[in-house]
Amino acid sequence: MKPIIGVVLSNRMQKSVVVASYHFWEDTVHKKKVQRRTKLMAHDENNECNIGDWVRLDPSRPLSRRKRWIVAEIVKKEKVYVRPTEDSFQVHPT
Repeated sequence: MKPIIGVVLSNRMQKSVVVASYHFWEDTVHKKKVQRRTKLMAHDENNECNIGDWVRLDPSRPLSRRKRWIVAEIVKKEKVYVRPTEDSFQVHPT
């Protein structure tokens, strides 16, 4: 199997991510381009991936029931939104 490039949808698990791989094909009857999505589970050893990152997956031996891929590299990092804390707001005494 060849490497797959996709976008990270979920990283809530430890050392695992869910990646969406998109592929396009042309419908022969309606002559339209159709987009399909495949969701794959991949092993992320160092928990480096965030939601929205574009990653390259390499095939591996079965690591669990659904995990058959390993995150080889992060192709493009996505900006991560960090919620402001109470300490970041400065209160002015009046």
